[in-house]
Amino acid sequence: MPSPFPGMNPYLEAPPGWTGVHHWLITELARSLGGSLPPNYYVAVEERVYEVNDAESALIGIPDDVIARRSMQAQPTAPVESNVATLSQPTTVVLPMSFTVKEGYLEIRKIGIDQVITVIEVLSPTNKQGEGRTQYETKRQNILAANCHLVEIDLLRKGQSMDFSSTAPATHYRILVSRTPDRPKADLYSFNLQDLIPIFPIPLEADDPAPAIDLKALIDGFYDIGRFAMQIDYTREPPSPKLLEADRDWCDRIFQEPPPWDQSQGGLGPESGWCKISGNLITLSHQSKCRPIRRIGILLQGRQHRLT
Repeated sequence: MPSPFPGMNPYLEAPPGWTGVHHWLITELARSLGGSLPPNYYVAVEERVYEVNDAESALIGIPDDVIARRSMQAQPTAPVESNVATLSQPTTVVLPMSFTVKEGYLEIRKIGIDQVITVIEVLSPTNKQGEGRTQYETKRQNILAANCHLVEIDLLRKGQSMDFSSTAPATHYRILVSRTPDRPKADLYSFNLQDLIPIFPIPLEADDPAPAIDLKALIDGFYDIGRFAMQIDYTREPPSPKLLEADRDWCDRIFQEPPPWDQSQGGLGPESGWCKISGNLITLSHQSKCRPIRRIGILLQGRQHRLT
């Protein structure tokens, strides 16, 4: 089952799940490029490590139970009774703790010489705030000063966008393609919640064709494999920042209309009715008759899904 949104799904931006979404994006981008790059290139998955504090941890999706375990380890033990002296009662304080955050990114390299031709970054909340932003901006400047291309994908509405000069209006999402010979100019693919995600190129050396990336197709792929339709509660508001009223009304209409089933992809088809998933509730419609069904297994687009 693909994502119900025609472009970016704002529910995927929620901090608790973004770490997994980021892993999926990096994995699917690598898989797609592995099948489309010319034979003299390969794609490498690299890793960057950040140290963040407690205040930043909730914004990037570190689970609360991890923070709680750290806090419990710091709790003082109860005083032991002694005949020698009575211990004074201390005041409990909270010490700043750092957390290690690992993020993946991609490098396209030339086979035989391992030269980095293109760096592909999928931005996370860490890259757009605090010390993580400072570290990422340093790396970004190093890439822009080097002899390699940069592709920067920002699918997060929250946080300050990366620096660039433009007279174009601000949008929810951005994809930046910076080719080495064109700097300081770069191509910006900007789009909003209601828009389709633009198909963009991955630049290589001048004589080699640039693979095209259909990011929406990749999102739909891992949305299905990862069963995000079962994980996301669409009865809740999308994660912050809060949508404008017009955008929120548009999101509501997404779930009020029957999906456009594609018969070629094994959809149920309008003659068989349609279904809508919201949390653990499935509403089936058949010949204008709807009824809610819970805890069942049903066939959706040729796949068996079970709610628990």
